[in-house]
Amino acid sequence: MIEDLEDLKMIARPTISPDASKILYLVTTPDGEEYTTELMVIDRMTGEKLWNIEEGNPTNPDWAPYGDNILYTDRQGMEKDEKGTSLWVAEKNTSKLVGKFNGGASQPKWSSDGEYIYFVSGVGEDDPDVKIIDKIPIWFNGEGWTYYRTKHLHRLEVASGEVSLISEGNMNVQCYAEHEGKVAYCQSANPLRPGESDLIVYDIESEERDRILSGYMIQSLQWSPDGNEIAFTGSDGSRGYATHVTVHKIAVDGGPVTNLTGKLDRGSSRRHYHDIRSMYAGGCEPIWDGDFIYFPVSNSNRHELHKVDPDNGNITPVLIGQYSIEEYSVKDGFVAYTRVNTDKTPELWVLDTSERQLTNINKKLIDEIKLQQAENFSFKQKDGAIVEGWILKPVNWKKDESYPAVLDIHGGPKSKFGDSLMFEHQLYASNGYAVIYLNIRGSGGYSQEFGDIRGEWGIWDYEDLIAGVKKALELYPWLDKERLGITGLSYGGFMTNWVITHNDMFRTAISQNSISSWTAFFGTSDIGFHFTPEQVGGNPWSNLNTYVDKSPITYANMVDTPVLFVHSWNDYRCWIDQSIEFYTALKYLGKETQLAMFMEGPHTFRSVARMSLRKRRYRLMLDWFDKYLK
Repeated sequence: MIEDLEDLKMIARPTISPDASKILYLVTTPDGEEYTTELMVIDRMTGEKLWNIEEGNPTNPDWAPYGDNILYTDRQGMEKDEKGTSLWVAEKNTSKLVGKFNGGASQPKWSSDGEYIYFVSGVGEDDPDVKIIDKIPIWFNGEGWTYYRTKHLHRLEVASGEVSLISEGNMNVQCYAEHEGKVAYCQSANPLRPGESDLIVYDIESEERDRILSGYMIQSLQWSPDGNEIAFTGSDGSRGYATHVTVHKIAVDGGPVTNLTGKLDRGSSRRHYHDIRSMYAGGCEPIWDGDFIYFPVSNSNRHELHKVDPDNGNITPVLIGQYSIEEYSVKDGFVAYTRVNTDKTPELWVLDTSERQLTNINKKLIDEIKLQQAENFSFKQKDGAIVEGWILKPVNWKKDESYPAVLDIHGGPKSKFGDSLMFEHQLYASNGYAVIYLNIRGSGGYSQEFGDIRGEWGIWDYEDLIAGVKKALELYPWLDKERLGITGLSYGGFMTNWVITHNDMFRTAISQNSISSWTAFFGTSDIGFHFTPEQVGGNPWSNLNTYVDKSPITYANMVDTPVLFVHSWNDYRCWIDQSIEFYTALKYLGKETQLAMFMEGPHTFRSVARMSLRKRRYRLMLDWFDKYLK
């Protein structure tokens, strides 16, 4: 089953053409240690292939506002050791290099007249020998050292290749959108709270720059068709990072902000876990199409699509079912989207005159393997909260036999488990394990109150985990309570550490890319200096006792559970010191433990690392669970 990972193709970036007759998408295919991409263009009505681009590795595609031109990024045309990204424009099968940028070229988009390409690129030079640093964070997960550069918005004239700088200052550009010569962009407003945004509107011709909003945390922007309003996804931060990201609108010259979707008490961020999502997938952002803004909703274990009338605030469901939408595109009311289930790989679908599936890129593999469906259960906690959980039965389950089980804990904490395929869960099931997973307090997909555990890590979330496992043991008597394992990554790793320092229910544990010490996390994580004060409370100088009390390493002497620590060297979100410190403490105390350090890979390396490392990680984890649970 581990080897099946090599055969799973990943689909991403569905985008409808301006005339709504065609759909482009990317297919990512494992190829040895690399991942290759192919850009496909098909007929929207028939699904027939029209043309493709397979030379190089096209990523970040965007249709030109007219014709068949497609913009994309690639490393093609650059030397192996050369930093950065190149921009290409393709007319059907013929591609042309339009620029190379050593600071990268993220978020590339056409201008509304098709004469320019906008993109975000880092400005600044790194010193490979000595790092002279005067700002934080010094690095960022998935990017490496970032202290020396600022992300700025640029504009490239396609005909001449001339590049001009749009943004100014020394704060990073977060997102942008252009409309008929005006550019709205968000720039980080506070170096100690880098998620906070200044929303700026820049007129290209007059060079006037107006800041129309501050204080919100903004993730994406969309212009209204008439250019008079701007829609954005973001939050006012009233509950810190636990605040739901919702759809708002504001007039282009400023004024009051209208929260169009807050009444749902559900967020619009893509929170569901899905460990075979393409590393080249885009976001899942609102789209202003005609009289409606189409937007996603994270609801329970689903990721749905709705639309809102920005004039009266009426909200209408568009796509709701027992599945999760990964990405989508809307044009003239037609919707192209990728969707996934617990037991089905992502595929491309379209909603126009009917709802139908257009691709089946993993059919051969799916016909050969057995993927388990999830069974839902729920329970009422003593404070009245309803908590949802799911269980995967082992492959070839028999009711008269007993089985070991693995509890998996998601990260975040405001991520969630969704109706979406988790290869890791299916791997456990195919090797004779039941898999239990829960959307505990702090998870996305529920109310803001449910998702807000600031200052309470290790309290209700811990209670929910223990109660959830006990409920599963009650509902599924074939589970062997003497053979329970626990694992989780990031926040899930923190909770794994917390559980084994406070409970002996589990025979063994695997803690992945975890947090063990809040004081260390404050100083080494790329988000530590602004995330930790909010989640723990205060800082290590104003609230040291709480930082100590909330750190699992404080209770290392209480651990009786054999634990494997798994961590990747280039994880700048939860730096590797977190696992080293806890592992060292347990070794010093004579506990049963092991440390597996993968010498490359970011925080999300389990989904994006070289294939051999991903497979070896699975092998290590299965062997560890087998040692103690079989």
